[in-house]
Amino acid sequence: MEEHLNEMYEESRRLFEEGRYTEAEPLLKDILRIKPNYADVLNKLGFIAHIKGELKEAVEYFRKALEINPFYTEASLNLAITYNEMGEFEKAKNVIAMAAQIAHPSPEKIDRFAAKKLANEHFRLGNLYMEFGMYDEAIEEFRKALKMAPDFPDVHTKLGIALRNKGQYEDAIVHFNRAKEINPNYGAAWIQLGLTYYMKGLTGLAIEEWENALKMNPGLKEAENYLRFIRKEEETI
Repeated sequence: MEEHLNEMYEESRRLFEEGRYTEAEPLLKDILRIKPNYADVLNKLGFIAHIKGELKEAVEYFRKALEINPFYTEASLNLAITYNEMGEFEKAKNVIAMAAQIAHPSPEKIDRFAAKKLANEHFRLGNLYMEFGMYDEAIEEFRKALKMAPDFPDVHTKLGIALRNKGQYEDAIVHFNRAKEINPNYGAAWIQLGLTYYMKGLTGLAIEEWENALKMNPGLKEAENYLRFIRKEEETI
């Protein structure tokens, strides 16, 4: 029986990590019926419920996981994020405070750590929404991530892409430039800023961004490809 349970868990974990949540969910529920006090399974089911928009159900899963293992940081963060989604900001703050108190005697240090972890979780959710073309939801998640960790260039860049996809070019440009300021070697920000200029019809500025991207990151294939495309376009005019 134990061996069969382990096989089920490994299969559900594999599906979950591959993002195949629809397939993972029934397996995880089967495991929970056999072993109700499996904190990791409860956390995974909570995450799936969150993705499906079943926030109250997600809260129950995360809370049960924390009852079993109060030191389960990921479940704490997931619960805090879910409370944030529900507008229960005070509850979210209390969950983080409790996690900090349990995990480390120095609140200042754990607060920074927890903020980065929360930012990563919001970033992950934002990317999932992006995959499904849900740009408003993605923008909201990326903005939440930046509240927690304002100096993540990849979050600024992804937020810029989501804003551009909504036609909000000027706001997108602000975030691409901010990503460049934070890390001038982050090639994706230069690439996406160039694309935004190109989409606005500002071809000269686009070329400038991609040329500068190559100076900062020699061999950046995307910049090379876009410049080659632009030059071919100019030859045919």
